[in-house]
Amino acid sequence: MPELPEVETVARGLAKILEGKTIEKALVRRPDLRLPFPKGLASKLKGLRVLHIGRRAKYVLMHLSNQLVLLVHLGMSGRILLGQGAAPTGKHAHFVLLMQDGAWACLEDPRRFGCVDLFDAESQEQHPLLAGLGPEPFDPDLDARLFMQRLIRKKGPIKPALMDQALIAGIGNIYASEALFRAKIAPNRPCNGLKERECELLLQALRKVLEEAIASGGSTLRDHVRPDGELGYFQHHFAVYGKEGHPCPRCKDKASILRILQAGRSSFYCQRCQR
Repeated sequence: MPELPEVETVARGLAKILEGKTIEKALVRRPDLRLPFPKGLASKLKGLRVLHIGRRAKYVLMHLSNQLVLLVHLGMSGRILLGQGAAPTGKHAHFVLLMQDGAWACLEDPRRFGCVDLFDAESQEQHPLLAGLGPEPFDPDLDARLFMQRLIRKKGPIKPALMDQALIAGIGNIYASEALFRAKIAPNRPCNGLKERECELLLQALRKVLEEAIASGGSTLRDHVRPDGELGYFQHHFAVYGKEGHPCPRCKDKASILRILQAGRSSFYCQRCQR
C-alpha cells in the first residue's frame, strides 16, 4: 500500500497540473470502490475550481471552491494518472476529472481497495477516515519528548506501533523498517522501554528517510507510479526492507538481514546492530 512518500508524490504531481483549474466534468464509472462513491458526485463536482491539493496521512485531499474537499485513497493498487485530451477508457479507469482546458486526472484501481469521498471543509477534522489520525511526522510540534510520551502508552513492540496511524500518520511497513535500521533500534523492542534519546534518533530517522523517499518519487514495488507515469526509485536505496539474507550494509559481512513476522507483516532488521 502506498505510504506517505508515495501519496505526497502524487499530491505534488496533481497540484502542479490541476491547481487553479476548473472541473468541466467528472466521470464516475461504477457505484463503488472499497466504499460507495458519494451520491451525485459527478454533478456536485461540475464547475468547481481546484484551489489546493495536499495530503493528510495516506490520503490525497483536493480543496475545491464552495468549501468542499475531495478525498482520494489509493488503497492497495490505485494510482492517479494525468493526461491531456480524450479521457481514458480502460476497464480500471473508475473515476476521471476532466478540466476545462482539456487536462484530465484518472484514478485507476484494479483491485478496488481505494475510495473517494466529498465533504465540507469545515468537517475535515471529524471525517471518519481522518478523525483518529495522529500527528504528521513533519509536524513541528512533534518533538522527541512528545513522541516518547505517545510511544510509552503502547505496550507492544515498536515496529507495529509505528504503523499505527493513531500514533503517527502516514508510516507503513517499508519506512518503519528503514527508519528503525537507521536509528539502530530492533523492531521487537517494547515501546515503553525506549529512552528519550532513542526516540529522538528514531524521529530524526523517520523524517530523514521520508524526505529522501519523497525526493526519489517514492518506492515502486508493484503498482505505484507518479502522476506523470514515471516510477519512483527509492526502492534502490533500501537498506533492509526486502533484503532478507543480504549482508547488513552497516555490519558488512559480519551479519545478515533477518525477517520476522509482526502483526502479520514482515519486518527486516540486523540482529547485530539493531538493539
